[in-house]
Amino acid sequence: MIYRIENPDQGIWHACQLTEAQDDAVCVELTQFKEQFKAHLHGVIRNISIKMKKHEDEAIWIRIAWGDNFSKPNHLKPTYIVHHLHTSYVFISNLMAKHKIFLCQALVIATKHGSIKDGLLSTKSLTAMRDLLLRRYQQVFPNAHSRLLQERNTLPSHPCIGKEHRDHEEIRHQMACEAFGHGVTPKLETAVYRLETRYKGNGNYSLSDKEEFFRGVVRFSSSSLLESLRHCVASGMAEGPVTPLLSAITQRGRNYFVITDKGPGVSSQASAQRA
Repeated sequence: MIYRIENPDQGIWHACQLTEAQDDAVCVELTQFKEQFKAHLHGVIRNISIKMKKHEDEAIWIRIAWGDNFSKPNHLKPTYIVHHLHTSYVFISNLMAKHKIFLCQALVIATKHGSIKDGLLSTKSLTAMRDLLLRRYQQVFPNAHSRLLQERNTLPSHPCIGKEHRDHEEIRHQMACEAFGHGVTPKLETAVYRLETRYKGNGNYSLSDKEEFFRGVVRFSSSSLLESLRHCVASGMAEGPVTPLLSAITQRGRNYFVITDKGPGVSSQASAQRA
């Protein structure tokens, strides 16, 4: 447990979001959370080992070694859970499908929520995940430059070409920071877009009589994806304003999306399996 707390950016972490908070959810204390969480899991699984530790950043770290009615807990393949009380996010690493329902039930009961859903965000870095979802990175909010860029996204024509170029650079930098943050960005490595669309012709009619979707996957990868995207926009390599397909990574706190014909922009499906 101590080793994982000191080295959080190991393995693959998945984000889940608690929903339908009860009126007294904001009053849940650490002792109460521990008692209800452990009581539920011990009530449904005979052989299970649960360790909890509150870290200095107020995060509750949970280590679960799973067993069953016939075998002892397997301490070689534990599940790790990180939760900050009174937030709606839970971060989970190394959870097997057969244990998911038990863990979700325990989290919902202990935090006094109605349900929990897939956050559609996964990464090797727990630090990046928490910074993104808990808004711990330096955000930049829209100003007049954003509207100006949308109104004049053309090549410079003013006699003072140099000044106009500098103005364009400032605007591009502003919009890049609005979309992806300023300073050090959360270190995400991938963003996945799953396509479920149909070929369309003139008049928006389908080019195929079949009802089946054309399916494909687009994956963006980088050692620091948000930093790379911000540089592309700020340097003019990508045209502004930033498309919602990319800005949704920070605005919605996700890196897995499903694009369909049913609506504009990005449509997410919590039931879809991560690529």
